[in-house]
Amino acid sequence: MARGEGRERDRGEARDSEFVDKLVHINRVAKVVKGGRRFGFAALVVVGDQRGRVGFGHGKAREVPEAIRKATDAAKRAMIRVPLKDGRTLHHDCSGRHGAGKVILRPAGQGTGIIAGGPMRAVFESLGVGDVVAKSLGTSNPYNMVRATFDALKQQQSPRLIAQRRGKSVTEIIQRREGKDAKVDAADAGA
Repeated sequence: MARGEGRERDRGEARDSEFVDKLVHINRVAKVVKGGRRFGFAALVVVGDQRGRVGFGHGKAREVPEAIRKATDAAKRAMIRVPLKDGRTLHHDCSGRHGAGKVILRPAGQGTGIIAGGPMRAVFESLGVGDVVAKSLGTSNPYNMVRATFDALKQQQSPRLIAQRRGKSVTEIIQRREGKDAKVDAADAGA
C-alpha cells in the first residue's frame, strides 16, 4: 500500500488510475457457530470517472478490505454512461424507484452544488455532477437508494439522442424545450 493511500480509503474514496471509488456502506454480520461468532462484512461501493460514467457494486468477505475490493471490482464491471448537461448537471427531471425506495432528481443552476442525502451524494460525486437537487422518499436503506438513483439516471437523455431518434436537429429540440419554458414563465407572470 502506498503512502497516504490508507488515509484516502478511510475517508471513503481512493484514486485508482482514472476512477474514484466511494465507500457508501459497510454491514457487519455474525454467524453463530460452535466456537463463538464468525464475523463477515458486506460493502457497498460506488465507482465513477467524474466525467459521466458511474457504477455500483456489492462485495462480501470475512475481512473489510477484501469486501471493499470485491465491491469495487463489481462496480467497475457494471458501469453506465450518463449524459450530462455542460458536464455539471442533468438534462431533465427524472425519478426512479427500487423496492420501497423512490428518488426524484432535478437539474440545478450553476453554483447550487449537490443537494442530496448520503448514498445519492456519493453517486453524484463519482459521476461528476456538480449541481443537482435530489430527494429520497420511502426507505433510507442505502442499497435501495443507490439502485433507485441508478434507475433514474438510466432515464437521462441528451437533446442530441432525442434529435437523432426523432430525425430532427438538436437546435429544434432545444428551441422547443426553451419555448415551452418561456410559455410557462409567461403564464406564471400573467397569473
